[in-house]
Amino acid sequence: MNRPSTRREFLSSVGQGMLAASVGTQLVTDLNLAKAESVGNAEPLHFGPLEPLVALLQETPTEKLLPTLIGRIQQGTELKTLVAAAALANARTFGGEDYVGYHTLMALAPAWRMSQELTGPRQALPILKVLYRNTNRISEHGGKKSEVLRRVAPAPKKAGEDETQQLRAAVAARDVDQAERTFAAIAQQEPRTAFDELLYTVQEDTQVHRTVLPHRAWELLDIVGAEHAHTLLRQSVRFCVKEQPHGAPSKVLAKVLDDHKLLGRKPGDRAADDAWIDAMSQTIFKATPEQAADAVASALADGFSPSALGEALSLATNQLVLRDPGRTARQEFPGKPIGSVHGDSVGVHASDSANAWRNMANVGSTRNLFACLILGAYQAAQDRSQGGGDYLNLPALPLDLTWKRLTISEPDRLLAELESAIRGNLQAQACNVVQHYGQLGHDARPMFDLLLKYAVSEDGALHAEKYYRTTTEEFARTRPAFRWRHVVALARVTASEYGRPAPGYHEACDLLNIS
Repeated sequence: MNRPSTRREFLSSVGQGMLAASVGTQLVTDLNLAKAESVGNAEPLHFGPLEPLVALLQETPTEKLLPTLIGRIQQGTELKTLVAAAALANARTFGGEDYVGYHTLMALAPAWRMSQELTGPRQALPILKVLYRNTNRISEHGGKKSEVLRRVAPAPKKAGEDETQQLRAAVAARDVDQAERTFAAIAQQEPRTAFDELLYTVQEDTQVHRTVLPHRAWELLDIVGAEHAHTLLRQSVRFCVKEQPHGAPSKVLAKVLDDHKLLGRKPGDRAADDAWIDAMSQTIFKATPEQAADAVASALADGFSPSALGEALSLATNQLVLRDPGRTARQEFPGKPIGSVHGDSVGVHASDSANAWRNMANVGSTRNLFACLILGAYQAAQDRSQGGGDYLNLPALPLDLTWKRLTISEPDRLLAELESAIRGNLQAQACNVVQHYGQLGHDARPMFDLLLKYAVSEDGALHAEKYYRTTTEEFARTRPAFRWRHVVALARVTASEYGRPAPGYHEACDLLNIS
């Protein structure tokens, strides 16, 4: 790919990417940007040695799934292999176009990571939980006869044409066949390069699933294998075709990259102290989306390290969880009662998005590193301003006067107090206990063990696995002065989601003889 590296080239590329959205599908077709051979009748995908297991996960009736899978585990099938097969079954069935389907795919890598924090038979629980959801949804979708992804022939490369811009134009024109064939050609390169080129299309907007889906698909490559990169990443292409961008984020991105002369620059390594990190996180949190994007671009131009900007970004979105007023009566939904903050709440979505932008920044080119951090800040500020709550004037949990009243200091007693708060759906008290525990300097592992237990057992409205993984990652790479904020937020979400066990969880426990 000939990536734009100069001001003129980049602004030109933005114009090409917006072409189809501005002139309409018919004109794009006339310009030969949307001519395609239909893939609807193409041959089905086949996954080689994994195919029998993939088919098993698609075809087994839900009521027979857990005994079947546990039998396979007892016969020696590795949990990692089950996750790989589930990812391919999901991709082939849904192609990134089904809400529950792509949420399930996004939970697979986090479930695998969660299993690595457990021992003995419990290791299987987070994976079985998500595989149960996966096969159940596949069954609801129609099983193998309703597969979305088929084999696709790469579009022939034309001399002098940029495949990345062809992909953006095809997506904007909603020409899924041309987009698929163009990306199939791009995916003939090594996975990291293909992912980097895909990011130009992803970056046309900052919708949460547009952001998180490619990140979680990329994360799955460590489990599924690089040979399946095309299958996993093409889901984002189809998602982007279906969910058309608004255009504003990409225009802001082009402007701030140009204003701060970031194209062609190398990332800096300037260190940031605690005060700077806190101030930048507050700037991102309080600013308009345009101001937040500009602030991050300015800091990158000043040579601050990407890791410092990523840390500030994650702390900004963390504030949305800590300040969330909870669902109102108008937002109530089965499994998401009044006052709850789990599932697709503004804070959980924003935190998962920031985590995704931060991780995707480390995959591709320097230009995309800058772009991911800038758009991450834009999205964080947008989520706050459009989230429906008065976040700037709401206090962040825990309230100082409340948690400081706790007189318990022993770690075991504090953990018991937290468990009681979780089981009572006492969000504020859960936050109080975790804040106090962290201030006393106790070991974080027992705290995470307790929160992990409920991330596995509870349904979490499709978000428990991702948010637990987001929290553990951000805790690990956030400085000591601020890292416990992430655990406080996780405790709040855990207390909110308790009481709605995941379908299949108790059956899996019984089959594994786990009390």
